[in-house]
Amino acid sequence: MQDKLLMQDILMLEKGVCDLYMHGAIESSTVNVNETFKCALNDSLSMQDEIYKKMEQKGWYKTEQAPQQQIDTLKQKFSS
Repeated sequence: MQDKLLMQDILMLEKGVCDLYMHGAIESSTVNVNETFKCALNDSLSMQDEIYKKMEQKGWYKTEQAPQQQIDTLKQKFSS
């Protein structure tokens, strides 16, 4: 159980880092700073994906498939 909690903490921290890098890219005032934040964001997104996949393999992060009707309703809502 300790490993699961540790992985959950790491995943939450990585998601927070992604959020910070995204806002840094949005708010950056120069091309160099923007590119640096975008590169860091892409690296962090890759790490987050790896953590998620490892947790999913161990059954520690379960997702459910949304019903098709709900998907269709949302698509219709946002396409108008």
